[in-house]
Amino acid sequence: MSVILVSALSIMSGAAGTDWPETWRTVWENPPAELRPLQIVHGVPENQATPEGMAAYRDAGLGGIVCNVNFNEYLRNETHWATFLKAVEASHSSGLVTWIYDEDGYPSASAGGLVLETNPDLEALVLAYDPSQSDPFVLRRAYEFTHASNNFYAKRRYPNLLEDAATRLFLEKTHDAYVKRLGGDFNRCITTFFTDEPSLMAVDLGPLDKGRTVDTPDPNVKPLPTVPWCSDLPKVYQERYGQDLMPLRLSLFQGDSEPDQQIRRQFWKLVADLVAERFTGRIQEWCLAHHVASSGHLLHEESLLHHAPLYGDSLLCLSRLDIPGMDMLSSKPNHVVLGGSRTHTGWMAALLPASTAFFNGGRKIMTEVSDFAEGGKASLQEMLATAAWQAAFGVTEFTSYYANSMKRILDAQGSDWSLEAQESYKRWCDMIGRINALLREARPAPRTLLYYPICDVWAGYHPVAGPLKLDQQPERLQKTIRAFACLGRQLIMNQTPFVLVDPAWLAEGEVSDTKTLRIRNREFDAVLIPAASALPKDAADVVDRFQTAGGRVIRSEESDETPGLRELAPFPLTPANPRIVLGRFLRDGREILLLVNIGEEAYSGYIKVPAGAWTHADPATGEVKPAISSPEGVEVVLPSLATALFVQHPAG
Repeated sequence: MSVILVSALSIMSGAAGTDWPETWRTVWENPPAELRPLQIVHGVPENQATPEGMAAYRDAGLGGIVCNVNFNEYLRNETHWATFLKAVEASHSSGLVTWIYDEDGYPSASAGGLVLETNPDLEALVLAYDPSQSDPFVLRRAYEFTHASNNFYAKRRYPNLLEDAATRLFLEKTHDAYVKRLGGDFNRCITTFFTDEPSLMAVDLGPLDKGRTVDTPDPNVKPLPTVPWCSDLPKVYQERYGQDLMPLRLSLFQGDSEPDQQIRRQFWKLVADLVAERFTGRIQEWCLAHHVASSGHLLHEESLLHHAPLYGDSLLCLSRLDIPGMDMLSSKPNHVVLGGSRTHTGWMAALLPASTAFFNGGRKIMTEVSDFAEGGKASLQEMLATAAWQAAFGVTEFTSYYANSMKRILDAQGSDWSLEAQESYKRWCDMIGRINALLREARPAPRTLLYYPICDVWAGYHPVAGPLKLDQQPERLQKTIRAFACLGRQLIMNQTPFVLVDPAWLAEGEVSDTKTLRIRNREFDAVLIPAASALPKDAADVVDRFQTAGGRVIRSEESDETPGLRELAPFPLTPANPRIVLGRFLRDGREILLLVNIGEEAYSGYIKVPAGAWTHADPATGEVKPAISSPEGVEVVLPSLATALFVQHPAG
């Protein structure tokens, strides 16, 4: 009996016997296209741009595609445009969801070079510091030693995200072109635009030297410390802060006095606001006017230190996308979530978009997921667990770069190997559909806040020549960043769902008489502050009032065992296990818990939950059955890389 048939029988024998509402059962048993993953297809081939060609994606369990006009002669080739239009119509007529990927490769904003071909003066700009010169401050184009000249796709000069005219030209060359070509089919067929890793190009990320060369880097350009710049930045700085920035420029590069730090706070706050207003905000406005959603993800999400030079404030930048997203290049869950260095924290890639969606009242969160780091060789179980841990953090929209799995399905043309590959890939798609069947309409329910110390990054960040590393920064900033990473890791290992809170959101907080902190109609029981972090006064005042009222405030040191964190877990595990990731959601008055074992060892134990009946649902197989309860709690049995959903029965 095939895996698909076994799964179908499990669904019918399980979900029909639960107390779930009929709508829940129907969607669990047959998740519709909008709950399933989307395949990223960079230029649909002519032979697939038909209903028959699109059937392969649908039959593989996918819900749609993320596509673009072919990269060859991007936006300029009539034959490729014709194929794209056929593909979009075929996708729509096949019942698939269609997103548009907005760039020739990446990073987004170039329109395949058309932006700078039209106006070279809109190229990214930096202020460089060269103490060997009599005038050490140099304005120069931001290309050499940046991600524009060191990436996996193309060495290509890049526009300035701080220039409103650059974004408007990008939208004209790309988004407007798709609207013009699709005409009345645009809103009928397209739901979302996908923006991929734009950035300010004001920091050296280290050499990749993989992409083809479009614009040859100048070997005479010196590696220097840089900060982002634009034509009206000094004017806007003067208007906002009442100061002339030009005599203060040295403070952007060095000095640790309070005046130096304040100038940097002001400068980077301004940069962050300009990126959010002139780039992601402008894209969001365009999409709103054209009745589609804006989505995408940023670069180096996992490194807090890079958030300032790349965006000013990654959290703020993402908050101006309707469907904020992340990039997940690895399908090794344990390494991604809990591994890595104390500078790079994989969990933060998911928490950034999850937190912006949470506080902005959105539910959809996107991931660009793949096994790139594993050379396209992830196992099915690794793929399933990778999807599950991201869903536990709130992700709902899975855009897939699992290219090898899909390529086997498309190329083998009906052989046994193709059927096997299709069945395997379909299990992954079905699992995501089932998770979304329960969680897409649910509300993430974290009760713990982890402070996002971007103001400390602004105050402490010293630009450097060469690749940026944490040990080049002031000791206080190093301590804050390491403590931030440790706190997030400990919360995950203790099964404590949390969100990041920035200074502005925290300053909105209202303290209740129930020892909770209320922000945007969400209530929290605890606030965690990383070591050496200095909160702005309005945010600090809220935290002080919360603590005075009896609320829990934990100010950490740089430690792998922060006192008081274990007590924050809403549903403790017995025995404890640091490799179980837990997501908490509420839907129609019911608790829904998603647990995934990201470790190599099987887990068997109990989770302490509110008294009453619970349902156990396996999204990998579709099986649904009553959970086994005991005085210790609900029984949890999770093999390595396995996932379980527990759904509370309604009270009474």
